Amino acid sequence: MKYLIGVDLGTSATKTIMINEKGEVVASASSAYPLYEPANGWAEQDPHDWRRAVMETIRETVKKSGVAAEDVAGIGLSGQMHGLVMLDEKNEVIARSIIWCDARAGKQADEMLKRMPVEKWMEITNNPPLTGWTAAKLMWVREEQPELYARCRHVLLPKDYVRYELTGVFATDVSDASGMQLLDVKNRCWSDEVLKRLKLDRSLLPDVYESPQLTGYLLPDVARELGLTTKTAVVAGGSDNACAALGTGVVHEGQAFTTIGTSAVVYSHLDHYTQIPGGGLHMCCCAVPGCWHTMGGPQSAGLSVEWFKNEFCKDLTKRAESEKRGFYELMNELAEQVPAGSDKLIYLPFLMGERTPHMEPSYRGAFLGLNTVHTQAHMLRAIMEGIVYCLADCNQMLKAQGVNVRVMRVCGGGSKSLLWRKMMAALFGCEVRTMEQEEGPAYGGAILAGVGTGIFATVQDACDTFIKEKGSTAPDERESETYREYHKIYNQMYESLKEAFLALSKVL
Repeated sequence: MKYLIGVDLGTSATKTIMINEKGEVVASASSAYPLYEPANGWAEQDPHDWRRAVMETIRETVKKSGVAAEDVAGIGLSGQMHGLVMLDEKNEVIARSIIWCDARAGKQADEMLKRMPVEKWMEITNNPPLTGWTAAKLMWVREEQPELYARCRHVLLPKDYVRYELTGVFATDVSDASGMQLLDVKNRCWSDEVLKRLKLDRSLLPDVYESPQLTGYLLPDVARELGLTTKTAVVAGGSDNACAALGTGVVHEGQAFTTIGTSAVVYSHLDHYTQIPGGGLHMCCCAVPGCWHTMGGPQSAGLSVEWFKNEFCKDLTKRAESEKRGFYELMNELAEQVPAGSDKLIYLPFLMGERTPHMEPSYRGAFLGLNTVHTQAHMLRAIMEGIVYCLADCNQMLKAQGVNVRVMRVCGGGSKSLLWRKMMAALFGCEVRTMEQEEGPAYGGAILAGVGTGIFATVQDACDTFIKEKGSTAPDERESETYREYHKIYNQMYESLKEAFLALSKVL
């Protein structure tokens, strides 16, 4: 029997799994690494940490599995989108990666609009210039750190840097490349027009592949270190969201899923290219060859919870340790004691600015409606609700595009919370269903490896065969009515504070 490895390079950690030809998970491992925030709105990670974590987790997964090295056919990579990795002429990392949630390049995003009108951006990249996407970050480095830019010979996304370390090959895939703002999304290739307008050299960019295509094989030294062979193939892989779609079986028109991790996303699959008016939802190529997807959601989802946990829940963290329980288990218990609407407390989940549905990098988080009755439990529940209000905005945009989701599949850490699933069901107005497979993007990466090595016929065939639903949460009509009222007020708050947050961002 042949085996496949899926690697998910996340923001907080890398998770690696191994599956067999039957789609069964036989081993897994994970490894965490830090996030650096050198200034307000900045976010960076060290690519060397990613390499270490990937090597550790693949090696541990292979060891745990007990599988013979020659039986591991391929590796599929999934990764966080938009991060900027720069290598010099010796193919060494120049600086820490500016990652997806970094908001420093607002000026450069504005400059991109001066170089080409928004209508043209929408025509080519199907997204307006965004501060968190790779092109604006690269322009920021060119303007603010010209000595680093002068040394740059290769521009890679996070998972594609890991690919280079594994194979010595410079390559990316269409789904991840869609988030660079340099790809012709309709034609699934680099845009000469965009590169010309931004004065960027095509030689900086890797070749682009469809997600299941083979891009290379493990280097001899790497294979020995991992306990594998040089016949182990590495396929193009995909963005974390595109691979999560495979891990939840969302590979047909009209299917959708929601994931709540460090960020959160509502994702829908499209068999045909569709123009999204105004860019309210991101439009990208997906990991199914010849197909596309929409996505949108708050950047600071699980990040909001983690921030509140670290800064204001030290007592709860100690209690969890003393009771040998998880923090999130206690969080859910506390939040469940608070009624829907958190007794008129609303949280805006925009700690790092926002992408969709509100394109505003200067925006920030806020608790609104604070009163002396509010406790730690109220604030925890309000954070959970604020994230789902934002996701519900994205779901409304899907409906406006004629995509009426009747069943929403869920994955990611947040999907394990019944309370969160109840909130989603109430605000989406549909059933929310969990999956038997909980590995999400890593599982999707393994499926891509299986297709690329000929073990599975197509992405859709593999997903239809292996991905199964487990449980369902139906909307509670009373809670739906309550949340609809709060959701209206939430959107009013966004509009009311937009100018104030813009002014705040300009204060020195």
